[in-house]
Amino acid sequence: MPAYTIGIDVGGTFTDVVGICADGTQTLAKAASTPADQSEGVLQGLRNLATALRLTLPELLQQTARIVHGTTVATNALLERKGARIGLLTTEGHRDVIEMREGLKPERYDLRLPAPEPLVPRHLRLGVKERLRPDGRVEVPLDAASLEAAIARLKAEGVEGVAIGFLHAWAAPRHEHAAADAVQAAMPGAFVTCSADVLPQIKEFERFSTTAVNAYVGPVVSRYLGRLAGRLEEAGYRGPLFVILSHGGVAPIGEAARLAVGTALSGPAGGVAAAVALAAQGLGQDLVTFDMGGTSTDIALVTQGEAALGRGRVVGGERIALESLDIVTLGAGGGSVAHLGPGGTLQVGPRSAGAVPGPACYGLSGTEPTVTDANLVLGYLDPDNFLGGARRLDLPAARRAVTGLAERLGITPEACASGIHDLVNARMADGVRLATVRRGVDPRDFALLSFGGAAGLHATAVARELGLRRAAVPLFAAGLSAWGMLHTDLRYELARSAVTPTGMPEDAALRALFDGLEAEGRARMAGWHGGEVAARRSADMRYGEQVFEIAVPLDGIAWDGPDLGGQIRAAFHARHRALFTYDLPEEEVVLVNARVAVVGVLPRHAAAQGAEAGAAPAAGERRILLGGAMATVPVWRFEALAPGQAIAGPAIVESDTTTVLLRPGDAARMEARGWLEIAVPPAG
Repeated sequence: MPAYTIGIDVGGTFTDVVGICADGTQTLAKAASTPADQSEGVLQGLRNLATALRLTLPELLQQTARIVHGTTVATNALLERKGARIGLLTTEGHRDVIEMREGLKPERYDLRLPAPEPLVPRHLRLGVKERLRPDGRVEVPLDAASLEAAIARLKAEGVEGVAIGFLHAWAAPRHEHAAADAVQAAMPGAFVTCSADVLPQIKEFERFSTTAVNAYVGPVVSRYLGRLAGRLEEAGYRGPLFVILSHGGVAPIGEAARLAVGTALSGPAGGVAAAVALAAQGLGQDLVTFDMGGTSTDIALVTQGEAALGRGRVVGGERIALESLDIVTLGAGGGSVAHLGPGGTLQVGPRSAGAVPGPACYGLSGTEPTVTDANLVLGYLDPDNFLGGARRLDLPAARRAVTGLAERLGITPEACASGIHDLVNARMADGVRLATVRRGVDPRDFALLSFGGAAGLHATAVARELGLRRAAVPLFAAGLSAWGMLHTDLRYELARSAVTPTGMPEDAALRALFDGLEAEGRARMAGWHGGEVAARRSADMRYGEQVFEIAVPLDGIAWDGPDLGGQIRAAFHARHRALFTYDLPEEEVVLVNARVAVVGVLPRHAAAQGAEAGAAPAAGERRILLGGAMATVPVWRFEALAPGQAIAGPAIVESDTTTVLLRPGDAARMEARGWLEIAVPPAG
């Protein structure tokens, strides 16, 4: 019987691989990420995991029941503008929708702000004679000659992907599907995507933009997933390969390739899934996730044990209107480069040294000072115990990098390193405020769940600045995103716009709409999963005179009961009141989009456990710079801490893959379920 499930998280600096055995044993391995071809780093991480388990790679893969993968291929393609060359076929007269956007600037008062560069240049956005009415009736039939001419031009231009977005295709996809068939016949091998299959909803810009992004990243993601699947098969793997999507659920690689835009937040989604799992295991129902890796920091909210979802995310300047986890991403990580900004002021990030050359202390020809270099100079990291001693950090190189910047600032290297550390803490605290205060949430009511290889060194400083009283660092902090990917479910999202002149369809039409979506989703899930399947219904709704909708969960609705429309209206009023403190019962309520999420439930695992023996003594001491003064502090081995063991700051708790800095006043306690619980005193 297969013994293992494996989660893989590709970060900007490291690729984390977590293997969980059927007996509950959990093992973490890491490998350097390989940006040119992420599959190389993935295979190396699997080899390292096999070595840690005293197996060969084929032996490990033959005993593996499931692999779940988080990838940044789509994200990188958008951020670096390295996606496919694509064209857009649209209704004649509407080719400029994705350039006009919504008529708003990201910074509306910046008079010098240049217009965003659309993913599809204008000469590759081609109009086709056709027109549907909002009810799906044909106004202008699809003109074969017009379509043929447009396809011939795209073929001559050598496009690799084609996005098809016709007016009102959300109501009836037949024109888009006919056009897609014609493109595939004329351009075999091209990546073709229709807006009716990506986002069958009203609002042309959001629909066209999301479809264009899917065409832009689709060929890149498809090639990568195909290459990875092939390499795994060559190495002996015969089980399913799933990809975690932006909404936090997972899907087979075929679906991830078809809806490649859904992988734009694939990596960070694993960390949020882990937070939800830990909330269920007793960590707390209200959490701020603080995921600090080598390149970025990702921040999200878990409220009452559930992660917040949203739509209309912008990645790399492009609007993606699919449902996704509400994650704030900062260019602040261990590899973030410290430099002089305008006026000679110290700044940290957003540029990162990445995996290559990496921080100066990695010894890979990097010379610029990074957050990791500063932490090494301050004594927070052990140069001989990085990755369990697999890589030795070059302290002299880190000092040279920091000293070069310090000389330009006219301060000591130690003061410069402290400034880098404090500045990145302030930036990350601002990121938490963005994810909480800007959304009307008081962060002081939440615990800070800190993970990623670098977060432990900054967690309690960030918590202090925000007034949070609790922080937690899991034993598997460095690989928690990969661990979280094994604690989520298969998920298939469906949505349909349902705008009617009366605002709310009749009860029979409502039942047919939601029942039809659920049946379609269950049929799709049956091809992926033979186990337990559940469905959750929700709707996007607004008052009649409002412009934007809110998401309304429809849990508890009696779908076979009387006055179905009245029940849904009542749910909307209650949700509006919860979000904005008021509702307007006399106003017309409009149901804009019906939504169904079909979930295939997968097995769960417990968190990694600490030691079972009695309290372990400190493993040693270290001289560190803290609060402007040198201090000698005890160093504890994370995995040796027994349940209930208490540690008072200042101190360092370290494992092979992460280090936690406890500051004066911090009081830590090892929880039996596998995390370090830290009571943080108020600032000052």
